[in-house]
Amino acid sequence: MDAVAEKPALGQTPAQAALNLSLIQGEIVSTTNAIDVGQLAVLAGRIHRAERVFLAGAGRSGLVLRMAAMRLMHLGLTVHVAGDTTTPAIAAGDLLVVASGSGTTSGVVKAAETALAAGADVAAVTANPGSPLAGLADALVIIPAAQKTDHGSSLSRQYSGSLFEQSLFLATEAVFQTLWENTDEPAEQLWLRHANLE
Repeated sequence: MDAVAEKPALGQTPAQAALNLSLIQGEIVSTTNAIDVGQLAVLAGRIHRAERVFLAGAGRSGLVLRMAAMRLMHLGLTVHVAGDTTTPAIAAGDLLVVASGSGTTSGVVKAAETALAAGADVAAVTANPGSPLAGLADALVIIPAAQKTDHGSSLSRQYSGSLFEQSLFLATEAVFQTLWENTDEPAEQLWLRHANLE
């Protein structure tokens, strides 16, 4: 018998999809409403004043920071993603933006330690204010979401760190929008910096 035919039917798939979409939307709204917007404003200010901005994260959080790096580049900032082959050494006057829900991701914590040793500033986004990463940060944004290993959390019914990563995306978009609104550049000017070797 065909393996696909042996799978049980999902039942009311459209209804399940609608319920889950509503669940995720509700969790994102609740979580992002609980972010201290003052912390986001501080992060925007740190990015604005930095000579260069570096971003470092692992897994899905790292992917979100790559999206943030693209938007900051569109603003005309000098931006680098840690680990890329063309990323230079970080130095005094630079800012490292890191994200880790747990605040214990070894590579991310090590990047923060290296940046501080080089004289750079560190801004961290995490769900764990008592984490090693939070303790290293000059500026801190707390996203009150479940950590990826907290499978029994009452904060989210979603799998692993999904809610943190979704909220991280919206937080970085809010920072970008804040920075953009404090320039006089129209969208057409930002578009000129968009990649044309895609």
